[in-house]
Amino acid sequence: MLRSRVLRRLLPFRSQSLQRSPLESFPAGLGTARALSSAVLSQPLTESDGPNRAPWGLFFSRGSKFASGYSALTRKPLDSIMNVESVKYASPEELTTIWNEYHIGRGHISAVMGIQLYQAFEHRAKTCPLFVIPIKRGMGYITLLVQAQMPYLLFTGLGDYQARGADATPYLTVTHYQELAPTKGLVLVRGDVVLTSKLTDAEARTALEIAHSFYLRDSRFRMVQNFNNRADEFEFKEVLRELGLLG
Repeated sequence: MLRSRVLRRLLPFRSQSLQRSPLESFPAGLGTARALSSAVLSQPLTESDGPNRAPWGLFFSRGSKFASGYSALTRKPLDSIMNVESVKYASPEELTTIWNEYHIGRGHISAVMGIQLYQAFEHRAKTCPLFVIPIKRGMGYITLLVQAQMPYLLFTGLGDYQARGADATPYLTVTHYQELAPTKGLVLVRGDVVLTSKLTDAEARTALEIAHSFYLRDSRFRMVQNFNNRADEFEFKEVLRELGLLG
């Protein structure tokens, strides 16, 4: 009964777009709850954009403002975003440019991943679907809970998630499109900010970059594994130190 109550607190965000029970997909138990609790640290915040670090293994579009009113996890087919037939003969480099330039100024963030990089990320995200990442803001930081429901990533404020559980609204949703992977060797990534009052475009790009890096870099993924499977070994201060946010 206790385990069930703890799991209920850690449910992914509800969505009618996902036809499976999220309860069975997460690593169970008090350990994850303890790890989640360890990430709740008080920190003074002021409004500012997050750091604009160079992407790790990714190609990001630059500068755009986000549209509001996005319905979380309502998957938009790739062929409704771009004319797939028109890029049939494009090289991977040309496709990367087309995808990123298309999203400039359209209210979204974009990225492109090599298929092998994505497969490594997907495998790790399925085995460790939860993590917490701090994003620099002013003299402090905000903490986001990341939930992987591949091919989706959902980001929400840790405080909002603790207060509302499965009813919390994600700040950012990300979709990984694999349709062109067999012919181009690339996975197209699209992110939408759901709550523009909670997350800026720069912070959204930073959040996606950081999330990918923690799952793809072996040294960082160890922290993700600890959070999901070895809560007693998880230290949120280690994440802050890794990102240069520990004073």
